Amino acid sequence: MRFHIVNLPNTQTTKHYQPCAYTQKNRRFAEMMTNRGHEVFLYGGEENDAACTEFVTIVTKAEQAEWFGGNDLYKELNNLTWNPYDPHWLISNARAVTEIAKRKRDRDFIGVLGGGCHKPIADTFPELMTVEFGVGYSGVFADYRVFESYAWMHAVYGSHTTVPGVMNARGRFFDTVIPNYYEVEDFPFSAEKDDYFLFIGRIVEAKGIQVAIDTCKRLGAKLVVAGAGAVPAPEVAEYVGVVDHVRRGELMSRARGVFVPSLYLEPFGGVHAEAMLCGTPVITTDWGVFTETVQQGVQGFRCRDLREFCDAANAVDKLDYRAIREYAISKFSTDVVAPQYEEYFERLQTLWGEGWYTV
Repeated sequence: MRFHIVNLPNTQTTKHYQPCAYTQKNRRFAEMMTNRGHEVFLYGGEENDAACTEFVTIVTKAEQAEWFGGNDLYKELNNLTWNPYDPHWLISNARAVTEIAKRKRDRDFIGVLGGGCHKPIADTFPELMTVEFGVGYSGVFADYRVFESYAWMHAVYGSHTTVPGVMNARGRFFDTVIPNYYEVEDFPFSAEKDDYFLFIGRIVEAKGIQVAIDTCKRLGAKLVVAGAGAVPAPEVAEYVGVVDHVRRGELMSRARGVFVPSLYLEPFGGVHAEAMLCGTPVITTDWGVFTETVQQGVQGFRCRDLREFCDAANAVDKLDYRAIREYAISKFSTDVVAPQYEEYFERLQTLWGEGWYTV
């Protein structure tokens, strides 16, 4: 199979850009499918460390500095806008179209993430199948979608129905659910934990930072916070800034537990999968993806009020760290997920024949 994967205009497809989940999915997908013998053409910024058939630059660093400011783009990833008529989208999409046109063949796949800002690419190549291959957002547009969890797939289906009434929402035969995927070697295991809890990611209200603060304050426990956003006061947490993938793994592997108490319906919440890959228990809310990925009292705890969050923090030390890691590897490693993608794209290839009626 052949894939054309288009990255966002504000990042590079390198491990360094850990704060951008979409960039990491693009990078890992290219490497994952290339390693399984497929052809992958990856389009993005000037830097790339992912294995692929060919890497094609469609955005320069100078342009990124002009569009998004002269700040450290690594630490200011939220400066990307989602208006498809802004210059960074118009220019990067136009260049992607030009470069894909030079390389495309019949029955190739185009892979994009982030929603409708990439729609002009799909519209240019109606003869190819455009797939949103890791949907963790609501603004879907493609005919073929891979959702990161069943919880999110159902939420999007419900929000997009045009017929009143819950029972009138319809499923789609050629969508699917495949979890996010990770390179296990990036997540070290430690059976020894240090005396702190961790919150890592965007430091915003919706991610539940106050839940982590309130819990640790009530217990008198140490909370370490990493990521971009509103820096917490030093009396409530130790802030360590935006960290690279090496430091990220170190912090996760040595924490007693990692808080991922998203207040919204989390489509996936990569932090909790990464923590489990390190063998570290997670403490989450009780909705969204967590209902599918966190077995109560096994990999961590799903909570509904402050008492439950405090009880969870007190109980994480009793969990089996090695079993948590093994579970996460069996669910989220690239070795496990790659065949799921192959099976899905093979199903899409039947649409060139009888589709649903293929036997």
